[in-house]
Amino acid sequence: MKKVVLVGFGFMGLTHTVNILKNKRLHLVAIVDKNIGNVEKNLGDPSGNLATGSISRELLQGIKLYSDLDECLLLENTDAVFICVHTDLHVELAEKALNAGKHVFLEKPICLDIRQGEALVKLAAAKGLVLMVGHVVRFMPAYQQLKQWIGSGEFGALKFLSLTRFSGVPAWGQWMEKQVAFGSSGGALFDLNIHDIDFAQSVLGEPDSINSYLRAGKLSNQDYVNAVWNYHDSGIIVKIEGGNTFHSTFPFQAGYMAQFEKASVLYTSLKSENISISTDAETILLPAGDANDGFSGEVEYFTECMESGTAPAECTPESALLTIKICYNHLKTN
Repeated sequence: MKKVVLVGFGFMGLTHTVNILKNKRLHLVAIVDKNIGNVEKNLGDPSGNLATGSISRELLQGIKLYSDLDECLLLENTDAVFICVHTDLHVELAEKALNAGKHVFLEKPICLDIRQGEALVKLAAAKGLVLMVGHVVRFMPAYQQLKQWIGSGEFGALKFLSLTRFSGVPAWGQWMEKQVAFGSSGGALFDLNIHDIDFAQSVLGEPDSINSYLRAGKLSNQDYVNAVWNYHDSGIIVKIEGGNTFHSTFPFQAGYMAQFEKASVLYTSLKSENISISTDAETILLPAGDANDGFSGEVEYFTECMESGTAPAECTPESALLTIKICYNHLKTN
């Protein structure tokens, strides 16, 4: 059983804690949060842009609490660190964990500074440690099914893919502080729409060209994204649209539409039970699975990589860096 520490007990920290506790091959020994009171607060009032599970106070009995990662790493015997803090602390905390000889699961995005990210990748490789970035959409059943259809050619060649992701302005946790520190989170482009950007590049590769329109919001100058990707050889067009410019209570929604030669498919989190498959003759519904399985799936995959001592083939840090580079390419064409 691998011993792990989790850093940052906000929305994503709580989400990963749920799945670490469910995983029989992991043992959560400590939680680190600069404000230890957040652990009790978020247990009683979990908040985020979707429901990902909850934890009773009893389940956290025996798990130590720290306000400082350095102290935790000094006192606790652990194998890995889950880092679930805001983007501007990713590199600093990941470096500490790697230098302490710990495997690292790092929430997306890997970083905003590509050079820092490259140094982080080299550090993990030099230490022989697993560094995996949590691009959870790759593990969600509805998106895995779409990837399978694209790869298998079951419906013929892909012609057009639309990926959308919208939410209200995040108002939980430290997000109000990020409004004051305008741009520090990377905004929706690097924090929200990056999910779809990463999925598209993981399935189709880097596009040949990007035409984008961006709009400022409360967090950055790129809180709304409307982009068209072109793949010249295949003729595939990908549309990326979304953002977090709506009011805070606006319901989160994400999904895709894909046009293949022989069928068109539709999935939306607003009707998450099914994927709709339409031909000229009929529409059928296929069970979409539970999106929350993506969170447990990525934790399980990270655990397998740790146990086998092999670098992840999915959600590699190199792929995560490519996603960041593609995000920056949207800024160039605005």
